[in-house]
Amino acid sequence: MSNPIIAIVGRPNVGKSTLFNRLVGRQAAVVTDVPGTTRDRISLETRWRDRSFIIVDTGGLEPEVISPMTELVTAQAEMAIEGADAIIFLTDIHDGVTPVDAEIGARLRQSKKPVALVVNKADNDTLAQSSVEFYQLGLGDPIPISAHHNRGVNRLMETVFATLPMEEEVEPEEGLLSLAIVGRVNVGKSALFNAILGEERAIVSTTPGTTRDAINTSVDYKGQKLLLIDTPGVRRSGRIEPTIERYSVLRTIRSIDQSDVVFMVLEASQLAIAQDTHVAGQVGDSLKGVVILVNKWDLATDLGLDEAYCMRIIRDKFKFMPYAPVRFVSALEGSGIDEALDATLMVFEERKRRVPQDKLYSEVLSAMGDHPPPNKGRRTLKVRRVLQEGVNPPKIVFYVNDPDLVHFSYRRYLENRLRESFGFRWTHLNLVFRGR
Repeated sequence: MSNPIIAIVGRPNVGKSTLFNRLVGRQAAVVTDVPGTTRDRISLETRWRDRSFIIVDTGGLEPEVISPMTELVTAQAEMAIEGADAIIFLTDIHDGVTPVDAEIGARLRQSKKPVALVVNKADNDTLAQSSVEFYQLGLGDPIPISAHHNRGVNRLMETVFATLPMEEEVEPEEGLLSLAIVGRVNVGKSALFNAILGEERAIVSTTPGTTRDAINTSVDYKGQKLLLIDTPGVRRSGRIEPTIERYSVLRTIRSIDQSDVVFMVLEASQLAIAQDTHVAGQVGDSLKGVVILVNKWDLATDLGLDEAYCMRIIRDKFKFMPYAPVRFVSALEGSGIDEALDATLMVFEERKRRVPQDKLYSEVLSAMGDHPPPNKGRRTLKVRRVLQEGVNPPKIVFYVNDPDLVHFSYRRYLENRLRESFGFRWTHLNLVFRGR
């Protein structure tokens, strides 16, 4: 069962990004007092109690189009509503029920999705009692919260999860490798999907955005069963047309969530542009395996490109995933497909690798002996235990005296040392530091 998607919607400046950051536990969305700060949807996987879910922050909904930007932000938010499993409708206790709130409420009632009506900025009991005014929106009991002060957030999440089906423990098919093909529109994802299958199983068109939904197909490659997931292209907010690509972005996010490895597809003629790094950031946040593919490589000679030049550009633009192998393919000619699939198997094998506990702890002690952690005042980082607590990706947990003593540069040093010592070259390593 894939993680449920929960979208936060509402008009501008009601605290959507503040609630998003509260739920993910860090400053992931930009928060200012200026209405309309959040332009793109931001989505991250997080946990509440023992359940994982994907939370989606949105730009403010504005029923009356004021400018092209507000029209596009509204389109983004409406797509989130269509693609979500549940919706948090955020309002502001200080503003009361506004005409915009009433119109958004009417849209949400028509969506037939589970909706939690939330009244934000209720910082005390007196303000919370004023939330009764919001019953007039016709969306059930209003839930007063203060996202900034973490007041009422647990009750909110209890209400949201009560509307979702219980999480089912589904055993994944043994040995199955799920491979999602993602990228911006018109880079040739469907053509690549067909080239892997060797037959026309997905519609291929030069019109951007032809693929509206994800298509799953099984195929065997060198004895490994692959579940291929072809997905719609992902656009930035300024490129999304709500009537054409209603569900595409969130379904791509869901496809990434369901995968083990992702083909991040670029186009030779427009290499590593802004939309590519936007999509790659989503893949990186998911902690999935990734193989970067440069498609339409049959045009390389005419474009004056060679692999060394493209590698320099890709490594510079995708510094946040230096572990991702890069392959050059032409879906049109069918070249490079085997090399891309070989890289997928290589990444998948590394993601399943386990390191013996004694060797892991010994190597960490050796690394700390060679390069001791910096002091923070009079305090020094001490590692009590190191365990590998998971695979796909490898999850290494450090039990330390104080996680706040781990500087990001020292985390990177330890990660690089583990990569070098145990051959983790092609996979993300999930290093977690826990206190007592």
